Amino acid sequence: MKKLICSILLLLATFVNAQKKDSLPLNIEDYIVVKKGDTLTIDLDEFSIIPKHQFSSSKDARYYYWFRSKVHKAYPYAKLASQRLDTLNSRLQRIKSKRKRRKYTRRAQKYLEGEFTDQLKKMTRTEGRILIKLIHRQTGKTAYQNIRKLRSGWKAFWYNTSANLFKLSLKSEYHPESINEDYLIEDVLFRAFQNETLEAQRTKLSFDFPKLAAKNKGKVDVEEYKLMFSKMKKKRKKKSSKK
Repeated sequence: MKKLICSILLLLATFVNAQKKDSLPLNIEDYIVVKKGDTLTIDLDEFSIIPKHQFSSSKDARYYYWFRSKVHKAYPYAKLASQRLDTLNSRLQRIKSKRKRRKYTRRAQKYLEGEFTDQLKKMTRTEGRILIKLIHRQTGKTAYQNIRKLRSGWKAFWYNTSANLFKLSLKSEYHPESINEDYLIEDVLFRAFQNETLEAQRTKLSFDFPKLAAKNKGKVDVEEYKLMFSKMKKKRKKKSSKK
């Protein structure tokens, strides 16, 4: 035992004496990592620059930031739904028995409903519409298609019918290249990902937003929301006048 301890101490002593002593360089040039004639290579993350927003008025800017808050609220749920569905699908592929697959799907479906239902009830119609579109963005399938896969087509039909009562369609798709609202959603997400105010998750759809933004030159169209609020004000006036 004593021989083993002596050997270890001797090894440690040899290791310590072999170390190069830490000392300050005598010459300032020794601090310079890259010297004249050297080639410096730096790996940078891909970063796309998009045009600065062009608002027609301060009122338009307020509408945009109002809309941005709706996207920020809806996005985490779409991101979470995508993660849950990816997990569900990967596990289903490993289950060979049809009976076990059905049992696992029912359990996962109940879990998803329990996780999302209470939060979704608190959403406004605009937030619900954005969420439905974002589910298509994140999963590559519409909310209707996802429900149809988890449950029967009949259930998906009734889910869509109930959503229509609130003027929402679970069959809504996401097309930022052709639909203004979808373009605005993607604009909000792209900037939030770059600013790291939202955690980025790749879309499962195919489009090139920087190209779309360059073509649009930063213009922001919020006319549909102005019209929406105008209609809401008129309805409120009618209700108050009847009272």
